[in-house]
Amino acid sequence: MEFKEYPDREMLALSLADKLASQLAQQLRSGAEASLCVPGGTTPMPVFETLSGTDIDWDRVTVFLGDERWVDGDHKRSNSRLLRRHLLKDRAAGANYIDLYTGQPEPEDAVDELGKILAAHLPITVALLGMGNDMHTASLFPGAEGLATAMSKDSPMLMPIRSEGAGEPRITLTRSVLNNAIHTHVLIMGPEKRQALEKALKLDPIEAPIRAFLDNATVHWAE
Repeated sequence: MEFKEYPDREMLALSLADKLASQLAQQLRSGAEASLCVPGGTTPMPVFETLSGTDIDWDRVTVFLGDERWVDGDHKRSNSRLLRRHLLKDRAAGANYIDLYTGQPEPEDAVDELGKILAAHLPITVALLGMGNDMHTASLFPGAEGLATAMSKDSPMLMPIRSEGAGEPRITLTRSVLNNAIHTHVLIMGPEKRQALEKALKLDPIEAPIRAFLDNATVHWAE
């Protein structure tokens, strides 16, 4: 694990966006297409705002979330809604976006269809992960129903997740897919998240799911 501390959040957002763009561009220069997996929530929004204006060949980049709440794309808790507002605009409006919410009644109904679509864009070129104070990442929540399967090294690509800490039912990429990313970054802010990260380093991934992704990750932190 590489740990990068920044003097402020603005510097973190600028530096991280530049790094993500650089790694995507490197992949594109090889002649291949690139994929970018990103977290939901408000923490990455400043990174997205900067990244959306970067000059790369966005029409050869496929973007998707690491997880999504099973709500309509216009719902206030939809992660896709945040992405459309903060990332999929300006130059990045040309990116190919795979929406994990399909409109079907339950996330279980969408797993097979989405898996076939996502498979064409693996391995993930760049995975940006977040982390909650409970040490979850994506929708891999400690104590969630089905977590042991989702965290196994031969887990299915996608799984529905239900957990008290999750609110709505969700769909999430699993350990096997996220761990196979070419480049992995973890974005955290504030002292509570740093304490949670330090705690996670001492725990089993079943207790602290983020732990499964730290060994090969660069962690970006600012107060």
